[in-house]
Amino acid sequence: MARALRRAEPHRLMEAVRTVLAQEHDVVSAELYLADYGLKTLCPVGDRPGWEGHGHSAFNTVPGRVFGSQEAFVEETAQDGSCAVHLPVSARGDRLGVLTVTTGPGTRVRGILADLVDAAEALGHELLVAARDTDLYRSVRRRERLTLAAEMQWDLLPGRGYECPEYTIGAQLEPAYDVRGDNFDWAVMPDRLELGITNGMGEGIEASLLTNLAVNALRNARRGGVSLADQAALADKAVYDRHRGERHVDSLLLGFDPGTGRVDVVDAGSPRLYLLRDDRVTHMPFEAQLPLGMAEDTVYVAQHFQVEPGDRLVFASDGVFDTLNTNGREAFGDRALARAILGTRLLPGASVPEEVLRHLVEYQGGRQAEDDALVVCLDWRGRP
Repeated sequence: MARALRRAEPHRLMEAVRTVLAQEHDVVSAELYLADYGLKTLCPVGDRPGWEGHGHSAFNTVPGRVFGSQEAFVEETAQDGSCAVHLPVSARGDRLGVLTVTTGPGTRVRGILADLVDAAEALGHELLVAARDTDLYRSVRRRERLTLAAEMQWDLLPGRGYECPEYTIGAQLEPAYDVRGDNFDWAVMPDRLELGITNGMGEGIEASLLTNLAVNALRNARRGGVSLADQAALADKAVYDRHRGERHVDSLLLGFDPGTGRVDVVDAGSPRLYLLRDDRVTHMPFEAQLPLGMAEDTVYVAQHFQVEPGDRLVFASDGVFDTLNTNGREAFGDRALARAILGTRLLPGASVPEEVLRHLVEYQGGRQAEDDALVVCLDWRGRP
């Protein structure tokens, strides 16, 4: 399967999947459904950008439950023994969608299930590569118009999830089709994880441009091998040189050592970190330093703390913790956010951002967030 996918044109991956599965396992049909930007609908992939067809809810359908659990499910569809096999499609923990395969009568599904799971995994990795060369998969994922600012922000992201033996990351942005300045970024290295939460001030395209400048400045410094504090200083200089202090970027930068659990932190603005440990949620108080670009030649100093195996770290932007309830008297971050995080303790880390954002919508009386709302979850297991 992997070889056939590598040889296929980027917009014809599903043709390759259907051909191989039909030849090797007598599969009757195969359909791919990709999660939309809002993680609410699984959208069918056709043969061209803009193709529309019947999708599935990401919540109350069989494919939706497979997407959430990341576990394959075999569904009997007829008395003749035909089955629909729903398979999660992901790449290193980044949930992309679901592959639904229909087998022929009499097929012993249990005997080929491992091969089908491998095929879905190979498809997930190839989708990330193919997306560089075709607009098909990005076009399928949008259920409504994506603003230009949101388009820039989504293309800037590393993904919406990552998983390895030491930790799992899950993240989500809302409003998904109109996000402006909020952003998250990470870089995985052999003995280091670096994670950044940024929020460019302003609205619309101006906020997106500002965040793009800051994130790329941070990446440039990080890839140059400098320390976390120096990354902040170089990005601060880039933003200040462009805007002379009139615009700034709130940032929270962290560097994790998987071997020891030591964490370096530079708090340069408003994003907050909440720690769930032993069924208790704590807002981690760091010494606040100036946001990036606010003043010339700002010197940043890294702080430190320790994570332990089993810790859950939840990062939130001000569009989450500053949001007021329906009577306008209490912010979500005062008490409700801690309750929402505690309520996720049995969920996988990839599902936590969606659940916290769902609580945020309920807190506002069903209204969607007016400001950008960003949630990132990091489940820490550490290295034995």
